[in-house]
Amino acid sequence: MQDLRELLQNNAYPGRGIVVGKDCAYYFIMGRSTNSRNRIFVETEDGIRTEAHQPELVEDPSLIIYAPVRKLDSSLVITNGDQTDTIVEMGDFRAACMTREFEPDTPNFTPRISAILHEDGSFELSILKHQESGRCLREFFCYEGADEGTGYFLSTYEHDGDPLPSFSGEPIEVKLCEAEELWAALNEDNKISLWCYNAGETRIFNKHLGD
Repeated sequence: MQDLRELLQNNAYPGRGIVVGKDCAYYFIMGRSTNSRNRIFVETEDGIRTEAHQPELVEDPSLIIYAPVRKLDSSLVITNGDQTDTIVEMGDFRAACMTREFEPDTPNFTPRISAILHEDGSFELSILKHQESGRCLREFFCYEGADEGTGYFLSTYEHDGDPLPSFSGEPIEVKLCEAEELWAALNEDNKISLWCYNAGETRIFNKHLGD
């Protein structure tokens, strides 16, 4: 099992990441371009959404403004794009992900990563990624739950690069850390925002707001 804090400290750019554990979840975003970095997380009635920190600097909102977290009945949906809305509207995690594919941001073709945390502690993770053929590979990982202090980590990219290499393999089993430790472990230049959920309580960290 890897230590989540060490895993992130040693990776300058995993992109966007989801961690799910026993009654807890994290979602963070990072960015390299001015457009991607110009964001904050704000709370909504049923979760959070991204907003432009400086609206006048927005170049293309299509892939950076979305609701990463929403409730679906007694479950919590967490994703890195507008597939959150697709999942909530369809009411079926797998069926909704089957209608979506990777992002059209050539040459990176950023994977869509998604998770759903159920009230009974079970959860599912999914990644939709580009293949050389141009087709979409849709992978699903279902867990009956997790031990205390243990989580499963999934990110959009393996590490920094040009083009950015997509995450590969199964979600990584990790030893969890406190929210402040996770935030501190993210690369200072590239991190943007972090959302944390723990036993019903939520916290948000926004670099642009001084966190």
